[in-house]
Amino acid sequence: MYIRPAHAELDIPTLHAFIREHALGLFTTAITHATHPTIQTSHIPFVLDRPAPPSPSPNADASEPATKPPLGVLRGHMARANPQAKALIDHLKSRGAESASASASSSSGFLSSWLGSSASASTTDARPTPGPSSLSDEVLVLFNAPEHSYITPKWYTETKPLTGKVVPTWNYAAVQVYGRARIYYEQDDATASFLQTQVEDLSRLQEELAGHERPWEVADAPTSYVDALKKAIIGIEIEITRCEGRFKLSQEMGDGDWKGVVQGFKALETDKAKKLAGMVQERGKQRGVDS
Repeated sequence: MYIRPAHAELDIPTLHAFIREHALGLFTTAITHATHPTIQTSHIPFVLDRPAPPSPSPNADASEPATKPPLGVLRGHMARANPQAKALIDHLKSRGAESASASASSSSGFLSSWLGSSASASTTDARPTPGPSSLSDEVLVLFNAPEHSYITPKWYTETKPLTGKVVPTWNYAAVQVYGRARIYYEQDDATASFLQTQVEDLSRLQEELAGHERPWEVADAPTSYVDALKKAIIGIEIEITRCEGRFKLSQEMGDGDWKGVVQGFKALETDKAKKLAGMVQERGKQRGVDS
């Protein structure tokens, strides 16, 4: 995502709050595979685990640079029937098979050199360790605010009548996250535990945000039904390595044009336009402009 300095948002608490409010992310992978498309994207609702602030060490050397704090972890799930999930599973299985083959060959060769060629026949086949498998390449998740809009040049009430050098643009807010993903796809205890926690946390958070007086809980559904559904999904856990936002909300405009955008949205008198006017005004506070 191209981020102009005027639109950049790099404050981690602000970005985390945005993700929490707009939890539906576009999960993108680029996996080279013989039978699957390389680039795939799916809409996935995520839970963000924010790291606790680090405690200062009494023995820390003030001359040493501070350790960069962790950026958090995203947790989600997707249907096994999703083509992207199938690509992930096939890729990890093929990589695991290659690793197991290489491990078995290396082990067999080492033992044979000490015990003779017959030793290789008695070695146990190498098998992947149960639990999640990690992707070697980065993944990308893009979170978008639902409110975005075309900006007509007619709202640039200062520049348009003065020079006419104005063109349309688009206002929006988005946060992109890069990270390393672990995929829970095996039918084992680790996957079942991860998925149970993930669906419970996701439901609890979204019921809370929706403001329901009596929130629905996963425990309200029959356990056998939930267990059956969990077998049809896989878990995704992403350790965030980079997080950055672009809040493109007219903050780079001159005062007169900026005020024209605010008034233009307000004049539309729709819920969406009122929300966008508020977003533009909120960003305007950073430049000391009052509409």
